Amino acid sequence: MSLNRLFDVIQQIKEAADVRAAFGEPQVLEDKTIIPVARVSYGMGLGFGSGEAEGEFATVDDSGGGGGGASSAPLGALVVTPDEVRFVPSLDVTKVVLASLATGAWVIYQLARTMQAIFGRN
Repeated sequence: MSLNRLFDVIQQIKEAADVRAAFGEPQVLEDKTIIPVARVSYGMGLGFGSGEAEGEFATVDDSGGGGGGASSAPLGALVVTPDEVRFVPSLDVTKVVLASLATGAWVIYQLARTMQAIFGRN
């Protein structure tokens, strides 16, 4: 992998991890400007090596490889008006569902313990 190719890959990852990947462009509506806010992260790793294999089919091997990824998660939006600037958080449906499932499991557990205390163990 050439160094120029590596820099091209890094640039592609940076472009993919942009705020527009989560929200889109800032919008102006009447007297309001809505500016998207997101958590963006990216990372990558690479390695190179060379060596000589042992055995019947011994060869000299130079190789390398790399990988990376990016993520973008919406946090909310800044709403800018002539009078104020305020942050409006976005709703993370996954967190709401997980909290609901945990609460439901806790309620069922407590109900089972209560029923066991009332009616005893058979």
